[in-house]
Amino acid sequence: MKYTVASMFAGVGGICLGFKDAGAEIIWANEIDKHACITYRENFGGDYLVEGDIKDINEKSLPDFDILTAGFPCVAFSVAGRRHGMYYKCEACGHEHTVNFDSYITGQDYCPLCQGKSKPKDPRGTLFYDIVRVLRAKRPKAFLLENVKNLVNHDKGNTFRIMKEMLEGEGYHIKYKVLNTMEYGNIPQNRERIFVVGFLDIDAHEKFEFPNKIKLTKTVNDIINIDEKQDDRFYYTEESQYYPLLTKSIKRHDTVYQLRRIYVRENQNNVCPTLTANMGTGGHNVPLIIDNYGIRKLTPRETFLFQGFPEDFVLPEDMAISQLYKQAGNAVSVPVVRRIAENMLKTLNKVEYKTKAV
Repeated sequence: MKYTVASMFAGVGGICLGFKDAGAEIIWANEIDKHACITYRENFGGDYLVEGDIKDINEKSLPDFDILTAGFPCVAFSVAGRRHGMYYKCEACGHEHTVNFDSYITGQDYCPLCQGKSKPKDPRGTLFYDIVRVLRAKRPKAFLLENVKNLVNHDKGNTFRIMKEMLEGEGYHIKYKVLNTMEYGNIPQNRERIFVVGFLDIDAHEKFEFPNKIKLTKTVNDIINIDEKQDDRFYYTEESQYYPLLTKSIKRHDTVYQLRRIYVRENQNNVCPTLTANMGTGGHNVPLIIDNYGIRKLTPRETFLFQGFPEDFVLPEDMAISQLYKQAGNAVSVPVVRRIAENMLKTLNKVEYKTKAV
């Protein structure tokens, strides 16, 4: 059976690609970032992609589907972010408080102290509520959510506890696990993300297992060709303020370094450090290598390869490279999602077969 998928916060389509490779059919997707939408359409077409804010989309307008996926914005939960989560702040008295689901979807987000109007400290942190309203309206058989590993510990575990309770309150049975790309995707990137899988059917929940670890056989040099000269704009020269620091710190050809404004971090595991959305701006979290022509940044293509995207994945030629870096940093590692998706589809098939047999 070919299962259908709807994807929220689709980005450039990393999760969609993983499910497509696993044998599912993507029938609906939503993304707010106009630049990510351009890249998505280049690779998937635009027939079912809805560009815009999910808050403005009526959940009942979505087609019926079997699996919901959502790599929902993680900035509010990330160690690198300000950890605002689902907290609101009153515009009148400044009181900070949480807002429950019912209040969110009805717009009754008033301050409990002065009844003044409150706004989310980070609007991205409340988008989980939009996932819940779609699940409530469409009742898919299963879902896959992806976020940063720190989600489990955010606000001393309270945020994730509330999320889990809300998902279970909609009738879903939950399993979750933190997976590292270099351990589960055979891609040399140190990237830990939490994946949350839910099924309506308790039998499916009990049968589903996350994929096992696999041996990392690919190396940095399988992705980077140190003998191939790249465009000059990727190389650091003596004119750069970072040049003395870089030449002192970067010596090895078999790993990826990371510029952290005032120091350079060498990855001791000979893999790429976690790629971030801001790696193409300024001097923070910039992934660097040394090839036979000098010290340079990873190219946008290389960052997508370190996320497991295929070499023929289209990167729009007229797209600003800062946007491409952002898209790669916000993406998921495709092979990891594909392996989870394969297990989800196998589980659903087993349950469907058992039901028909009975």
